[in-house]
Amino acid sequence: MSDTTSPRIRGWAGPQPDDPEVVALREHLEANNGIKGLDVLEPHEIERAVQIFDRDGFVVIRDALTPEQTEFLANGILEVVEEIVSLDDVRDGNRGSHRYSFGGTSVTRSMLHRPEWRMLLDLPTVMPVLEAIFGSNDYMIRAASGDFCLPGAVGYQPLHSDMGDFISPDRTPISSFHDRRGYLTTRDLPSPYVCVNFLPFDQTVLNGPTRQIPGTQHARVKPPTLEEEPEWMRLSTVCPAPAGSIQIRDVRAWHGGTPNLSNDVRAIPNLEIYAPWFREPTIPGISYEDWSQLSDHAKHITRYVVQDSSEELPSGYSFKPLMPFRPK
Repeated sequence: MSDTTSPRIRGWAGPQPDDPEVVALREHLEANNGIKGLDVLEPHEIERAVQIFDRDGFVVIRDALTPEQTEFLANGILEVVEEIVSLDDVRDGNRGSHRYSFGGTSVTRSMLHRPEWRMLLDLPTVMPVLEAIFGSNDYMIRAASGDFCLPGAVGYQPLHSDMGDFISPDRTPISSFHDRRGYLTTRDLPSPYVCVNFLPFDQTVLNGPTRQIPGTQHARVKPPTLEEEPEWMRLSTVCPAPAGSIQIRDVRAWHGGTPNLSNDVRAIPNLEIYAPWFREPTIPGISYEDWSQLSDHAKHITRYVVQDSSEELPSGYSFKPLMPFRPK
């Protein structure tokens, strides 16, 4: 497997590992970080997975990937990380210092041009859980993305949700839900939009595990700012979780990035999935040629993000403003 401490992807462009504040934070995280009693399920525990997902807004399942699939995904991730980080010598990131969105740097806003992400569309350990959550196998892929953080990400990302209600075409071009009566918001609905994060590497107390605040998927109040956030929320991280696991989360639940004080990249590639009854605008993220080689199931769930056969799918990574949003 590739070396995660390669000079091209090493972080620490700023405070160094031996900085006294970094040392103190590392010791604090080693002693206290992680959701106490975190349930990490087996793939066959589908009913329990749905119960925990409905209760907490997220659930963790181990062994969703075989060792061979995990290695294939990890090696591909490291190739992509090197490509992206090579464009950012000062490690400014596009999600905060040392933090990057895969989709946010891809010119298609998706990663389905990579075989590693396409592999994730057909996993027999994942599809039954999604079908149980949605009550149907007719869900659809919005995009394939995820994020990574480099060693030296010493700050916290503010808590946030990944979807909201429609405000205006300029401010919320991809948000479809709006109740002009003011009675309902997306918070009142069954889960309309799920993200499946895949762990190609162990998620530990020190390498920037995602923090999730249980039960916030229906909260109508705004999440606290970094200044307001209580310490227990900062330590409410999804760890330890072994490589090969998945975290299925309701994107409305409050979550955020945490410090990566290890020596390794932490990456969580994902699939973003709409419920069968929910739609928002999408843009093409997979070429017709790649789409035509998928299984019937994978073709069906990606049918709204395939590029027309007469057009070429753009490719590459950029930190510049991406192409204008042109929904299908």
